Amino acid sequence: MAIPVETFFLNPDTQGTLQARIQQMIAGGILSGRFHRGEKLPSTRKLAEHLGVSRITVTLAYTEMLANDYLTSRGRSGYFVSDNAPVPPLYAPPTSGQDSVDWDRAIANSYLEGDTPKKPVDWQSYRYPFVYGQADPELFDHANWRLCALRALGQKDFTALTTDYYDTDDPLLVEFIARHTLPRRGISARPQEILITMGAQNALWLAAHLLLDRDRRAVIEDPCYHAQRDILRHARCHLQAIAVDTDGLPPDRIPDGTNVIFVTPSHQSPTNATMPVARRDALLKKANEIGAVIVEDDYEFEMSFLKSPSPALKSLDREGRVIYVGSFSKSLFPGLRLGYLVGSEGFIKEARALRASVLRHPPGHIQRTTAFFLSLGHYDAQIRRMVGILHNRRKAMEDAINQTGLRIAGRGAYGGSSLWMKAPDGVDTDQAAIRLRDDSVLLEPGAPFFMGPDRPHNFYRLAYSSIPTARIAEGIAAVAGVIAP
Repeated sequence: MAIPVETFFLNPDTQGTLQARIQQMIAGGILSGRFHRGEKLPSTRKLAEHLGVSRITVTLAYTEMLANDYLTSRGRSGYFVSDNAPVPPLYAPPTSGQDSVDWDRAIANSYLEGDTPKKPVDWQSYRYPFVYGQADPELFDHANWRLCALRALGQKDFTALTTDYYDTDDPLLVEFIARHTLPRRGISARPQEILITMGAQNALWLAAHLLLDRDRRAVIEDPCYHAQRDILRHARCHLQAIAVDTDGLPPDRIPDGTNVIFVTPSHQSPTNATMPVARRDALLKKANEIGAVIVEDDYEFEMSFLKSPSPALKSLDREGRVIYVGSFSKSLFPGLRLGYLVGSEGFIKEARALRASVLRHPPGHIQRTTAFFLSLGHYDAQIRRMVGILHNRRKAMEDAINQTGLRIAGRGAYGGSSLWMKAPDGVDTDQAAIRLRDDSVLLEPGAPFFMGPDRPHNFYRLAYSSIPTARIAEGIAAVAGVIAP
C-alpha cells in the first residue's frame, strides 16, 4: 500500500536543516504507527514537489534513513518502510492541543445512560459461545450472496447502486416484502405502507421518536429487549414496564392514558412466550378502548421449526393501530442492518421524512443485493437449512440441560434460537458469566433485560445459533458446574 503524499507535512516547530526535518517527519510517522512496515513512500520527486524543497534534499533524507534501517529500497520500485522499523502494533495519534470544553455542560442530550450489554467482538474465539444474534458462518450461503452482490454491481443495476433514493427505497426489495414476506405473516400492505430501515432497532427508534414525547406514555414488557428500553428512555416519555407471564403481556394491566404499547407477541423477548389468539384480541380491544397504538416487533418468526408460527398481531388489526417491525438481520446476518416498518400510509410518510433527515436511506447496493438473494430463492433455501440445524441444536441443548439439572424458564412454542433460563435463588449470573469466560463459555446474564432497581439476577439466556451441535453438551456441563454445582 502506498502512503499518500498529501499526508506528509513539515512541522514548523521542529529544529534543524530541511533534511533533518524530513527525517523527523518520516520517523515520527513510523514510530507513531501511522506508517506501517512494507508501505511505500512517495517518490523523491513527488515528495519534493509537495513539500516545496529540492529533490536532492529528499534523496539525502531517504538515504540517511536507509542507513538507519527505517527504510528499504527495492530498486526501481522505490522506497518502503523497512521490515525492521520499530513500528508499534496500533496507530495512536497524540491529542492535538488542550481540550478546554466542558462536554458535560456542552452536550444537551446524553445517550450513555442505557445499560444494553455489549457482546464480545471475539466471541468466535470462545469454544462454547451461547451468545444470541451472531452469524454462524456454517449456516450462511456465502456463494450465492456473493453472486447476488456481483449482480447488483452490474451495469444493468447501475441506478440501484448509485441513486440517491432520498426518502424512497429499492422497488424490487419493497415488492418482495409486500408480495412474499408479509403474506406469510397474514399481512397485506401496499408499497407506500412499507419503509426499509437500518435493522429492527432503527425501525423501533423511528417509531418511538414519531409517537412519543415528554407528555406521552409508553408501555413495554418486563423483561424486554434492552435496546428497545434504552430507545424509549432517550425519547424522554413516561415509561411503564409490565411484567409478562407465560402468555406474554397481560392487556388488563395496561393503564388508561397509555399512548403506545411495545410488544413482541409471537416470540416474546427474551422469555420466548407466545401470546395466544384470545389475548391478542384482548390487546387490540384494549388499545382501541384507550386510543393507543401498538408497535409489534415480529423478530425470529422464520425460526419456527417445531410448528408453524402464529399469524402476526397486525394480521388481526382492522383499525390500523398496529405498526409492524420486521428484520432480515437475524435470519441473514446482523451486520446486514436491514429491516422494515409496516404501517398506515400517514405514519409511513412521517417515518420516511424522519429517516431522510437522519440517514436518507439504507445503501442501494445492500438493498438490491438483498432483493436478488430473496427473489432468486436463496433466502428460503437458507432458512430451510438453518431451521433444520437449529432444530438439531435445540434437541441437543434440551437433552444436555435435562442431564445436568439446569432449569428452563422459557423455551418458545415454535422454536427460535435461544432458551430463557433461571438459576437457583441466590445465584448471580453476572458473576457466573465472568467465571465461565475462563472456561471459554459465553452466556448472557438476564438482569439487563429487566427494568427497575430490584431486577432479578438469577436469569440468563442460552442461545444455540452460534455453537456447533457437537460442543453443546460439553458447554452445558460447564455452565451447570458454575450455576448448579
